[in-house]
Amino acid sequence: MISKKEVKHIASLARIGLSEEEVDKYTQDLSAVLDWVDELKKVDVAGVEPISNITGMENIKREDKAEIFGNKEEILKNAPETKEGFVKVKSVL
Repeated sequence: MISKKEVKHIASLARIGLSEEEVDKYTQDLSAVLDWVDELKKVDVAGVEPISNITGMENIKREDKAEIFGNKEEILKNAPETKEGFVKVKSVL
């Protein structure tokens, strides 16, 4: 079981202030989580193949290449402000 001192230390590392009631609650909650992890360690997973997803789908990749976009003037007509053939936006700091 995790101690109150350990919960307070974890809270200080996370810069979280806890009341004594919260320390008691999290002592029980964290202990339950760690007990559950111990239970999972007991499960026999020998022969089980690791998987990264269950759907079998893979990312669709395409060649990264520049293409000429033919409607530049039409897009610029919709922009509130343009400068030298580009959409003008406010600077971002």
